[in-house]
Amino acid sequence: MGEYIDIFIAFLKIGAFSFGGGYAMIPMIRQEVLINNSWMTELELVDIIAVSQMTPGPIAINLATYLGFKIHGVLGSLVATIAVTLPSFVVMSIFYLAVKKLAGNKYMGWFFTGLKPVVVGLILAGLLSVVGSSIIDGGTAIILLISFYLAHIRKWHPIKVIGVAALIGLLAYGI
Repeated sequence: MGEYIDIFIAFLKIGAFSFGGGYAMIPMIRQEVLINNSWMTELELVDIIAVSQMTPGPIAINLATYLGFKIHGVLGSLVATIAVTLPSFVVMSIFYLAVKKLAGNKYMGWFFTGLKPVVVGLILAGLLSVVGSSIIDGGTAIILLISFYLAHIRKWHPIKVIGVAALIGLLAYGI
C-alpha cells in the first residue's frame, strides 16, 4: 500500500505544481521519477516520453498512465493518472467559478498576461531536459534539427515531419 501512496503523492505534486500542460511537467516528472524516487533510468524516462507523445490524448495523462504502469502495474497506472489530474480538476472548477464572477476585471487580465511567459519557460525547460538526455545517443540532435527545419521553416504538416524523423531514426540506428 505504501508504494501506491508514494506514487499518488509524487503525481499529485506534479499535477498541482506544473503549469502549462504536459511538456511543462517534464522537469517535475524527471525530478520525482528519477531523482526523488529512483523508479527508472533517464533513458527509460526518455523512451516513455517519446511513446507518450505518439499516443493519442493529452501527454500529461499519457505520461502519468505509462509511468504509473511501469512503476507498479495497472493499479499504479490508475493511481498516477488520478493523482496527476485531480489538482487540475479542482483548480479548474474553482477557476471557472472565479472567472465567471470576475469576468472583465483588469487584475484577472493582468494575471493571465503574466502567466504566459512562465508557461513558455516551463515548456522550454522540459524540452531542454529531454534533449540533453537524448543527445547521449548521438543522432538525436540531427533528427531534432531536421524536424525543426521541416516543421517551422518549410511548414510541413506534423505527420510528414514525424514520418521523416522516423525514417531518419531507422536509417541512423538500424532496424
